[in-house]
Amino acid sequence: MKDLAKKAVLRSGLLGIAGRLRGPSAAILMYHSVMEDPRSQDVFLGEIVHSRDVFRGQMELLARRYHPVSLDDILQFAKGELELPPRSVAVTFDDGYVDNYQIAAPILKQVGVPATFYATVDCLERRTLPWPSHLRFMVRTTKKGSGVDSAGRIWPLGSAVERENALLRFCDECCKLAGEAQEEYVQRLANELDTHVPVDSGALMMDYVQLRSLLGQGHSVGSHTLTHPNVAYLEPEASHRELAESKHRLEQALKSPIPHFSYPCPALSPSWTEQTVAESRKAGYETAVTTNGGLVRKGDDPLELRRIRPTKTVQGLWWNLECGFAGRLV
Repeated sequence: MKDLAKKAVLRSGLLGIAGRLRGPSAAILMYHSVMEDPRSQDVFLGEIVHSRDVFRGQMELLARRYHPVSLDDILQFAKGELELPPRSVAVTFDDGYVDNYQIAAPILKQVGVPATFYATVDCLERRTLPWPSHLRFMVRTTKKGSGVDSAGRIWPLGSAVERENALLRFCDECCKLAGEAQEEYVQRLANELDTHVPVDSGALMMDYVQLRSLLGQGHSVGSHTLTHPNVAYLEPEASHRELAESKHRLEQALKSPIPHFSYPCPALSPSWTEQTVAESRKAGYETAVTTNGGLVRKGDDPLELRRIRPTKTVQGLWWNLECGFAGRLV
């Protein structure tokens, strides 16, 4: 009944009228992974995967009812240098999974939608999944009855609920670490739980050849740090390295400017602060997207751009976008 009511409201056009009365704005969508069967990699990626069919339907929705734009367009709009068509929407992907290239990009080409792909540089170069996937795999597959956090607290792993609680705790600890400290944490937990992520799971990540191809197709590439920490919890020196070094390495490998950045939000809140915004500006980024919900309006700081999370259905995305443009966050 609830879905029928939403469908009736959407088809009435009332939300669209409300949106036009609120003035110019734009939406940025946040995706991660697109697969034929999202459940096939659930042990690694959890709930961040969209099915191919749903993603295609959502991109067709954008092409049919909205105005797809690039992140460069969003930047100019926020700075007051460009007027965007009403109901403009940009598409972004976090992390750098190979399905972005193999599955999402062909769909984007077919419907004429540009996108920005944020790469986690160390994961791309070393062919390894971001650390949240390692922790998720270890906690969900271990045969151990418990795990121990850094404070020495024992977390039982007897039930699915207990495993998820333990996973949240381990993520809260690991997200504050970067580089070698992060690797050491993951390795300690792997030894504690007596389980290790299969080496071939790194094939789920893109490489530089594929990123160059995406650039050649008219898409944008941005940085998602080196090692996917929550930069708001890092010391300034470590935060600067994650932002600046990832940008430098991408530019060197791709022979292209990297003006765009995405703040990882693997655990804890906030995932960015005034200090990290300053670090983004210092590193030379022109835009930085967050996981904070909302639209982009003229005058917004391009280094604090809000995004909208797409749902797992076409109608759900339609509803979220219409509510967003009407000024009603969901």
